[in-house]
Order: sequence, then structure tokens, then C-alpha cells
Amino acid sequence: MKIIPTPAEIAAVKGKGFLRDKTTENCFNARVITVNGKITAEKMMVIAQAAQRFGNGEAAFTSRQTVEIQKIPFENIEPLCAFLAQYGLETGGTGPKVRPVVSCKGTTCVFGLIDTYGLSEAVHERFYKGYRGFKLPHKFKIAVGGCPNNCVKPDLNDVGVIGQRVPCFDTEICKNCKKCQLEQICPIGAVKLSDGTLAHDARSCNNCGRCMGKCPFGVSTQYTDGYAVYIGGRWGKQASRGRRIDHLFTDANEVLDFIEKCLLFFRENGEQGERFADTINRIGFENTQKQLLSDDLLTRKYEIIEQFSQQ
Repeated sequence: MKIIPTPAEIAAVKGKGFLRDKTTENCFNARVITVNGKITAEKMMVIAQAAQRFGNGEAAFTSRQTVEIQKIPFENIEPLCAFLAQYGLETGGTGPKVRPVVSCKGTTCVFGLIDTYGLSEAVHERFYKGYRGFKLPHKFKIAVGGCPNNCVKPDLNDVGVIGQRVPCFDTEICKNCKKCQLEQICPIGAVKLSDGTLAHDARSCNNCGRCMGKCPFGVSTQYTDGYAVYIGGRWGKQASRGRRIDHLFTDANEVLDFIEKCLLFFRENGEQGERFADTINRIGFENTQKQLLSDDLLTRKYEIIEQFSQQ
């Protein structure tokens, strides 16, 4: 029997990842969480079966790397959730909470500098799932990119992580070659050989690491691998690029702790309905950065969680 949901029921299922299909009276599109855009062949088949059994047989991929099963009648919502749960799948990804993390395939990409899948899975478990019951002033988006190519636009998210390989050239052993291999391979012209001197413009260098080991005389063998973190980015009606934190993170756990501090800071300082970028602009980037790079927020973690869980 066809059931027409009430406004209260529409709002309730939206919180579970079911968005009203405006072309119908009683159908919804369900967002199935993929963790970071990578799922097994078995789960792909399960999603396909779910689309056939409970929807109209079609699915769409969202910008947050979830899979949206389309046109599910209201009465099929609970049976769909039960079916997906049998295979470890769930719906969600809506509301003023941590949204599904977006990741590039840096783990397997030729340009990848960090384990993007490993880090994004850790972000998913610790923040998407771990903070699921923690209501924020607004939605909060996190993206993990493997290199400065920025395929998943990390700096247009509330928090964005970008893999880095920072060069430390040994210019003392430079042979002043007629055609410098480092200058030739640098995609943005951050390395120049002029008048017998090798110059590296650290300000314009994006730390992509493509020059690593390219000098036949060993000038480019020393590097520091790490993570650049951007805060306050967003895309949409009021787009803004995030600003980079003045610190190179060299450990994944340090990055995870920093993201947690961002969430705690946003919850404590954000006003209802404003994005993280607005909070940062109101408080000031330097002041925000100072608090995020200290350990005070993590020290007060449970105090902040308890305070805002009671509201």
C-alpha cells in the first residue's frame, strides 16, 4: 500500500540519509555510505540488488562519494535498511554533523604521497562514526588528497589534508649542469639554475615530490614526507578557499588529533547555522590556529562534549 509520509516523518528519515524525491509524493533517495569511495565487488552487487528490490533500479554517485539509491517508496525504507545491514552497509551522511569523508586514490596513484585510503578510513571511524551523535553548528566536511594535484579539492572542505614531500636540496654537490634535471622536471618552476647557482623557491614550491632522485649527482635525495592541513574551506553559494596551517604534520595520528581539535573548537565557538569558515573569520585565523595547535582542546575534550550534549 502506498503511504504518503507526514512532514515529521520526512524530517525523521532525512536524518537517516533518505532525501525526499521532489518528483514523487512518497519516494526518497537513500545515501549509502562507502567510507571513502572504495567498496568491494560484493557490496557493489548488494547496492545493485537493493536498487532493484526497493527502488527504481537506478543509483547515482554523489559528490561526497556515497551511492544514492533512487526512488524508494516510504514503506520500503525500513526493509532497505535491514537488507543493507546484513552486508555491513548503512545509510546516512546528512545533518549538522561530520559528513562522509572524501578521498582520492592517492594510495595507488603514481603521484600519491600518502596512504589516503588508510587515513580516510581512520577519519571515517573516528569522526564520522565516533562523532555521529555530536551535533555541530553546521555540517562539517573533510577531504584527504594524496598530493598537490588536489583532485578531491581538500582546500574547499572545512578541513582538508594534502600529502606533501618537502625537498631539502644539497646544493653543495651541484655540478652546474648545462641542462639541470631538477629545473626541467619541476612542473611549476620552483627550481632554477642561474649563474651556476641552484635556487629553490620554497614559497612557490607545492611539495609534489616529482624532483625526488632526479638529479644524477644526488642533489635531490633528501625529503621530508608529511601532511599539509587546510581549514575553513567550502564550496557552494559562498565559496572560500581554506587557509593552510603554518605547520607541516609528519604523523597521521597528529593529523587525526588536529581534526578532532577542529571539531571541538567548532562546537565550542561556532554559532548555530554558521559554517566553520565563518567561525574562523569571526574569531580570526591567527587566534584560531593558535588554539588548534595547542593541546588545550583535547585536554578539555570530555568537558566540551558533555556541555554540548546536554543542550
